[in-house]
Amino acid sequence: MSTTIVVAATPTSNGDLHIGHMAGPYLAGDVYARYLRATGASVIYTTCTDDSQSYVVTTARRSGTTPRELCAGSTEAIARSLSAMGISTTGLPPIDHVYRRAVLEFVTALYDAGRFRQRTVRLPVATRSGTYLFDGLVSGTCPVCLAGSSGGVCEACGHPNNYDELLDPHSTMDPDDPVAYRDTEILVLPMEEYRDRLTAYYTAQAGRWRPHAMQLIGELLAKPLPDVPVTIPAAWGIPAPFPETPGQMLYPWIEAMPAVMYSTWWSVGDTTLPLDEHWRAEHEADVVYFHGYDNVYHWGLMDLVFLLAHGDRYVTPSANVCNEFYDLAGEKFSTSRDHLIWTADLLAEVPRDLVRFHLAHTAPELSRTGFTREGLRDNGYRRLSTPWNGLSEAISETARGLSGAVPVTPDGRRRAAAMVQRFRGCYELPGYSMNRAAETVLTHLNRLRDLAARSAIAAGDLMLEARTLLAGAAPILIDAAGAAAAAGADLSLTAETPASVPVFRLPRLPEEAGHEAADHRDPSVPDLLPLPLSAGAGVRRRSVRDER
Repeated sequence: MSTTIVVAATPTSNGDLHIGHMAGPYLAGDVYARYLRATGASVIYTTCTDDSQSYVVTTARRSGTTPRELCAGSTEAIARSLSAMGISTTGLPPIDHVYRRAVLEFVTALYDAGRFRQRTVRLPVATRSGTYLFDGLVSGTCPVCLAGSSGGVCEACGHPNNYDELLDPHSTMDPDDPVAYRDTEILVLPMEEYRDRLTAYYTAQAGRWRPHAMQLIGELLAKPLPDVPVTIPAAWGIPAPFPETPGQMLYPWIEAMPAVMYSTWWSVGDTTLPLDEHWRAEHEADVVYFHGYDNVYHWGLMDLVFLLAHGDRYVTPSANVCNEFYDLAGEKFSTSRDHLIWTADLLAEVPRDLVRFHLAHTAPELSRTGFTREGLRDNGYRRLSTPWNGLSEAISETARGLSGAVPVTPDGRRRAAAMVQRFRGCYELPGYSMNRAAETVLTHLNRLRDLAARSAIAAGDLMLEARTLLAGAAPILIDAAGAAAAAGADLSLTAETPASVPVFRLPRLPEEAGHEAADHRDPSVPDLLPLPLSAGAGVRRRSVRDER
């Protein structure tokens, strides 16, 4: 059986993760990985921090610390947030000498194979400091959509703007430092040389990407493809080992492919294997990326070219699941205006299953969506917890006096099979959608609660269909699913439906503070602790984070 490698976009270690980040690739990748495991698939879900990014330098400068200290603290914070949200990666691997060896082996093999070219490019330079300006070190106007943009890639339209393409550039760290241009020798990977293979790849990918991301890929392929920087004059990162570019660093974005190969290797834990073993083509792993729209160019073209440049050595991704931006109360997340909610803060006040459900239900899959506290209260408590606990009580009432296994009618088996198919349709590629999975949970929750309230469903059918409901919700509602699994419930998502089913009790979900529980609550049913959802809590005014 081949393995599926699920990769969430590598987080920059210049701060913690806010809920805009979490509602994007991290939760989506986790739900997909958990679904695959429920079907019996072999899954490695992985990511690692992106320590070499220029955003580390700018944030460290603003925060009055060093890039190294910032990376260390941020990595700890990111790891805590991922763990608190129940993101099922093995952890965050250390960015150490083994990581650097993985990166250098990857790029040196391309250098030795003659894949890189030496180019003279015009780079903006802050004249007083002498700092070369690229990516997060420079701000200006996107030459394609005319929105404000950092260097490298425009967050608004997704188009790249390397070298001297950014309009009206200024130094991010010192906007008053005049900018000039300097001809500089660097190494590049010419993306245009891979056009035929890229075109063939995306022809085969037709219908497997979300429309907006695929539109951007089409726009990029419709014009000459840019050269990808391999080296850059910088003071932070991994030193480039090439004689043509003494004193330069590896361009941070080219670390992504060897980085996730390394994190895959580290997650498996077998250190006797080569660092790139699990990505080698002969193993036929199924690789699926989860990332945001602002990374379509990187994960969709640039990183793909770096894989293709190795010939047939590595697998290429079978799918990229791309999310749009998640707003907060109708506005873009902004650290400079303290307009954000950190993941750890929200989870400190709201139960995890309710947060995961709301983020899954409102995740920006096809267009920008947003988070509001009123929406979380409505979704988490009124639409989910209250009917869920009503169904739990109805199941407990039905279970009184029953023991062992109870028979299921043919109609009940057909309905359970139909539920499985609906959930699988939400979780399978290319139509993967947490939004639809969460809505499907609500649909069957209300249907079963209504049938149970009217005593219009046989006991065995209710047990089987409620168990199927929790199995379908399990990739999202991980604490409720964990409590049921600990009690012996089978939550695998298979098409098989039994003729009889063990008596099943549905774990209760947390209720809003002040809500009076029914007097006939079954004390044997696991009850996750309720927590308040206060209107003003959860916004920390202590940290800044560059956004990209």
